[in-house]
Amino acid sequence: MYGDTDTYGCGCMTEIHQKVLTGERALFFGHDLKIYDTIFEDGESPLKESRNIELYGCMFKWKYPLWYAKNIKVKDSTWFEMGRAGVWYTEDITVTDSAIEAPKNFRRCRNLTLRNVSFPNAAETIWSCDGVTLENVTAKGDYFAMNSKNMKVSNLTLHGNYSFDGSENVTVEHSRLLSKDAFWNADNITVRDSFISGEYLGWNSKNLTLENCTIESLQGMCYIDNLVMRHCKLINTTLSFEYSTVDAEIDSKIDSVLNPSGGIIRAESIENLIIERDRVDPEKTVIICRNN
Repeated sequence: MYGDTDTYGCGCMTEIHQKVLTGERALFFGHDLKIYDTIFEDGESPLKESRNIELYGCMFKWKYPLWYAKNIKVKDSTWFEMGRAGVWYTEDITVTDSAIEAPKNFRRCRNLTLRNVSFPNAAETIWSCDGVTLENVTAKGDYFAMNSKNMKVSNLTLHGNYSFDGSENVTVEHSRLLSKDAFWNADNITVRDSFISGEYLGWNSKNLTLENCTIESLQGMCYIDNLVMRHCKLINTTLSFEYSTVDAEIDSKIDSVLNPSGGIIRAESIENLIIERDRVDPEKTVIICRNN
């Protein structure tokens, strides 16, 4: 445990410096700690059930370091590949200026803030979390942010498919998403001033709003209830809007549109408009092309 470490001042947080902590639950139920330049290795769950912990320049080299924890601040720290499933069931955690190599991080957390964080292996990361803020995050991995809600995202660069599946109440700004099947089964999503490239964008979602975005997508924006697009560009986007209710204002041509369910589509032009009367009612959709 941490009882043999230095303590600075009565009633202050205990400080731990430059330790190598091993063994299972090395600081189990630790509280009111400032931990500097310390390595956690060769032992699971070193900070399980911890409270009021600050970590600076620390390294996590083994599994499950922060489970069921509360009031955690991490800065300039590293999760190595075997620090997997690192933060689960934790409340009020902020991670800044850190690298997280381990996959499957951040599950069922509440009030999570990540700022200036990189995820070179973000597979199955940020699942079922509530109250998430992401700023200047880079991530590579599939199934990012699945079933998470109440998210504010800015300056995210994501390389990974199936992102934000089942997410709710999400705002994304100034981001770049290279992501097939992004925002499936999602509800109340707003994306602004961003670039999205990936097939089958937004299927089976509700209340999806895209503003000032550039999008490339095969069969994008289909099966959506209440799709709103404002001043977007659709580049190499084909077979779009199938069975979607749409209010779209597109500042470019659209390569092809297939069987929208209803609404209004404004664009410079539509190269291939496919309306099959046995599948949809053409009277329910208004098409306005400025150039023809």
